[in-house]
Amino acid sequence: MKKLTLLSFLTVVLLNVSAQETKTITPKTPYFSFKSGLGFASPDSSYSMNIRFRMQHRFLMNTVDDEDLSPASWEARVRRCRLSFTGHAYSPKLTYYLQLSFSRGDMDWSVTDVTTQNVSPNVVRDAMVFYKPNKHIQLGFGQTKLPGNRQRVCSSGSLQFYDRSPVNATFTLDRDFGVFANYTMHSGNFKAILKTAISSGEGRNSNSSNAGLAYTGRLELLPCGDFTDGGDYFEGDVAREEKLKLSFAGGYHFNDMAVRTQGQLGKDLYAPKSYNVYLADFLLKYKGLAISSEYIRRDTHGSPITKNASGSSRFVITGDGINTQLSYCFKSRWEIAARHSLITPHKDIYSQQHQINQYGVGVTKYIMKHKVKTQLNVFYNNERNLATQKELISNYFAAFQVEFGI
Repeated sequence: MKKLTLLSFLTVVLLNVSAQETKTITPKTPYFSFKSGLGFASPDSSYSMNIRFRMQHRFLMNTVDDEDLSPASWEARVRRCRLSFTGHAYSPKLTYYLQLSFSRGDMDWSVTDVTTQNVSPNVVRDAMVFYKPNKHIQLGFGQTKLPGNRQRVCSSGSLQFYDRSPVNATFTLDRDFGVFANYTMHSGNFKAILKTAISSGEGRNSNSSNAGLAYTGRLELLPCGDFTDGGDYFEGDVAREEKLKLSFAGGYHFNDMAVRTQGQLGKDLYAPKSYNVYLADFLLKYKGLAISSEYIRRDTHGSPITKNASGSSRFVITGDGINTQLSYCFKSRWEIAARHSLITPHKDIYSQQHQINQYGVGVTKYIMKHKVKTQLNVFYNNERNLATQKELISNYFAAFQVEFGI
């Protein structure tokens, strides 16, 4: 009788365990949301993956000059085509981010002709693993954007113009491989974020690294609290902040023994050069109004110019730039915006690097915030050789772009 009772008990336990296991391995239904894209999760929720894509279709025309408005050149292409994967593994504290690019204009094919650091198209843009032990600290390892100027860290899909400014194109820190650490602090409505990185200094997907490393730090202060939906990292006040929101930020970057003209970007130098980058930016958003401005300066230790045995020269692009943008987003999701960008090269490279002075206006229709939108921009561009005071370029260009993604 005891044996029968024990057998019955074991049978019930095994059936119960089996039922629990059967329940545990029941596949979870894939889900979709505008915020997260297409998502999957393991039955026990120990692993998740969200998949997103986006693409930018661009049509751009340059005029001959500021008097002859006939077309000098056209650009018609898929400027960007991206696929990204995010999620966690084993614990929500351990996350990952992978972003791939597929269009020719987004794979940096031209880079393969000017540097030996990267001789293949760049499919991998971001490949990161993050660990967040608590709400204050986040650690990262891999390849992603350095904590540089705000416009660079903003996604190219979250811009209010067809592309970033020439100030960003000239002085940005771009992506690099290394170790990243962020610390966030709250005190009432005040928020401060310290972002740091130690990286290779050669840029994304580099073949090798020399003995020098790059060191980056950025401090952000938000005296009025968080922006709605992370609005301090997308352009324009699409969220139409109900209360005034402000962000002040400053940063510093030192690249020891840099081997390229723009640090993580550009042509190979003929000899390594160490340089500094100083960053400062400001952002205001309130009820559709958005004002942003950023200043970047790059200088070298000694002359920025390097030469080879035959006397040819290449130089670190030094100088400073300031970019300012003003916009208003109506309740109808139409936005009007204006931008001014000014780049002044260092006097040592006046004859080789031009001053750039650019003005632009734009109209954007946000259909699904920044994920689906249309943009029309018109810019006036002026370039001058400061050594001779000769005007080299004075023309207009117009761009129409459609952004579509999830």
